[in-house]
Amino acid sequence: MNISLSLKSLLDSISTKPLNESDLEKYLEEFTLKLVENDVAYELARSTASSVVKALSKIRVSRFGSDLRELVIKTAKEHLLSNIATCDIDYMNLVASSLSEKIPFVQMFIGVNGTGKTTSIAKIALILKKANLRPLMVCADTFRAGAVEQLKLHAEKVGVSYFEKGYGRDPASVAFDALELSRRDGYQAVLIDTAGRFHTRRGLMEELSKIKRVSSPDHTTLVVDAMAGNDSWEQAKTFMELIGYDSIILTKFDADVKGGAALSVSYISKKPIIFIGTGQGYGDIRKFDIRAYVEELFARL
Repeated sequence: MNISLSLKSLLDSISTKPLNESDLEKYLEEFTLKLVENDVAYELARSTASSVVKALSKIRVSRFGSDLRELVIKTAKEHLLSNIATCDIDYMNLVASSLSEKIPFVQMFIGVNGTGKTTSIAKIALILKKANLRPLMVCADTFRAGAVEQLKLHAEKVGVSYFEKGYGRDPASVAFDALELSRRDGYQAVLIDTAGRFHTRRGLMEELSKIKRVSSPDHTTLVVDAMAGNDSWEQAKTFMELIGYDSIILTKFDADVKGGAALSVSYISKKPIIFIGTGQGYGDIRKFDIRAYVEELFARL
């Protein structure tokens, strides 16, 4: 990850020469910039850098070497872990717990255009199918050209059922009808795909709120593209404020060379990243442990 390489170069600079008071402000700015350049939200980058500089200011400024390096790593890591969502959700336990109370388990997926939302839903459907559950993929995107065909293709490829009512229908009514069908036909999980909404379009966001009111999902998941740069945490912030959600799926994680998106969306939302996308195949999805991820980032330093 570039974030590890950038911080390593900065640490090499700090730990190989004595520090004086005038250096600290420079390192504050440099540390912040290194994090922001790697898609860490500015607020988190600045507070992390400030915590490091504060720790450095408490020691003898002439001190340098491995002890100082370890201090920087320890301080930055502890600050990050105390400011991001480190709670863990076991997805299948979540589903099982919900099904013990009512059937079906309803999950709604939201996010902007092009994040891989429909593909992610198919991946989740396959996970549920392998657990001997009957999932139903629902196309509540009734406006985007090709949306129905795309969901149908994914559903057929993973071998699960799908529900659609064509184009031009009220998305909330589609979700409602899908739930009626699921109760009648014994589907245990309903996965609702919604139209990609640019988080800056408030009118379209209100439509999502209507779908959520009608379907009363047990769990709402925001799908975010790890390659979206700083826009990823803007999406996480706006969708939380306007719609609300319980977890995040971070797609294209395998192609993200910077590494800051996971930290940013977790910090902004205070919600766990339950899965990351690691490829185009339907099996290319895995559970995400953000504590282990942070440990890995700093282990490279």
